[in-house]
Amino acid sequence: MTSVNQLPPLPKGWLRTQIQDISETTSGGTPSRKNKGFFSGDIPWLKSGELADNLNVNSAEEAITPQALDNSSAKIMPKGSLLVALYGATVGKLGLLTIDAAINQAICAIQPYQGVYPKYLFWYLSSYRKNFLNARKGGAQPNISQEIVRTALVPLAPTAEQLRIIAKVEELFSFLDTGVESLRKVKAQLKRYRQAVSKYAFEGKLTEEWRKTHKQQTEPAIKLLERVRQERREKLGTRYKEPLSIDASELPELPESWVWARLADVSKTTSGGTPSRKKKEYYCGKIPWLKSGELKDTIVDAPEESITDEGLANSSTRIIPKGTLLIALYGATVGKLGILGIDSAINQAICAIMLNGGVSRNFLFWYLRQHRDELLNIRKGGAQPNISQDVVRNIVLPLPPLLEQRKIEEEVESGMSLIYEVETVLKKSLKQAERLRQGILKQAFEGKLVPQDPNDEPAEKLLERVKAERAKSKGEKDTNSKNKSQLELSTYVK
Repeated sequence: MTSVNQLPPLPKGWLRTQIQDISETTSGGTPSRKNKGFFSGDIPWLKSGELADNLNVNSAEEAITPQALDNSSAKIMPKGSLLVALYGATVGKLGLLTIDAAINQAICAIQPYQGVYPKYLFWYLSSYRKNFLNARKGGAQPNISQEIVRTALVPLAPTAEQLRIIAKVEELFSFLDTGVESLRKVKAQLKRYRQAVSKYAFEGKLTEEWRKTHKQQTEPAIKLLERVRQERREKLGTRYKEPLSIDASELPELPESWVWARLADVSKTTSGGTPSRKKKEYYCGKIPWLKSGELKDTIVDAPEESITDEGLANSSTRIIPKGTLLIALYGATVGKLGILGIDSAINQAICAIMLNGGVSRNFLFWYLRQHRDELLNIRKGGAQPNISQDVVRNIVLPLPPLLEQRKIEEEVESGMSLIYEVETVLKKSLKQAERLRQGILKQAFEGKLVPQDPNDEPAEKLLERVKAERAKSKGEKDTNSKNKSQLELSTYVK
């Protein structure tokens, strides 16, 4: 933890003190879930997961009854209370109550004394969050305690300057928020543009003008498909199976030179396997071995693991040649794609699609990426839903002439490249906005954001008044001795 001596100096009239010196803190509780009647009331009851750095917390997901309050440690906090999440994913997140509301045990409520503004503490603790995160303890659900919140150091400005800081921070953040909102709108428009590019590409609209000027140079796709099928008949002989017919009555209308086809018409598929994990000698060899979780819609040229010749020989895995299109069949990455940048073995959760000349690989890549949702809708299974090779083989796709396929992939890749460049700039700009936000808060609580006024009552006087108020409210007689240790923690800058 940073010591007071390591912190930057404060302006004249400021001091450093702890949250507990300038406020009261408490937490709440959760009424028994076994009594459903407790949760049928009209008292808003907040959980820590509902805190999202909101300056206007005016509702809660659940409401409880007065009986629930009486039979639990939940308590109602008045509007104006500052809330801090203590547990779970939202640790350190804040909320400022604009209504009276009950809270659960995973929230610390801060009620500042007169002269300390809740919004001032809200903005300060927004900049202090990383300290809370660093102080977390626990395993699966790390948390902080009320004690960590209570002992957090605060640079306390004079009351009048607190108001000037609040006004300036909110003015600057308003400008920032406007800019960020504009960036997010552009980001949303890019998403729609990406979807439009892909949609128009596979409806033939993207190359509509191109077709008019290249009609004599393109062979209709039906002829291409018939030739591919004939070649397969001759090669496979009695093993050849005629493809299932396609009912195009409910499919979109295609351009004249296009045709609907199943992926099995123009490719063959295979999958791999996993060498026994019990045999250490099967791993750490020279043969790259790829798992489905590594497919991320990119070229794959550095699999995480490798196997030995013995591992290859004693499993159903196989080496797939460089340039092959892959699709994940199982788990979290189901439907994700990859293009092999090297020869590599694959596991059983990957389907390798080896095209036989009727379809351009990149054309198929973009088509499968665009129609991933349709593929995912037919997944089967529970905790780990999956698709099968049969599902992949029976994918129906619009098949343009080969020359047009290449033109489509060229147009799609050009559009996607432009989108990627703009998204990169947007991402950078959003990060810069967040850094600027933190920079504003840093300046604010070092006393550099607004000018000081020598006529302001110094924070030392404010703290003395708070001390007296606390002593009066608690009926303390000898407040000097009781609060001596707390005052020693405050560093007054003269």
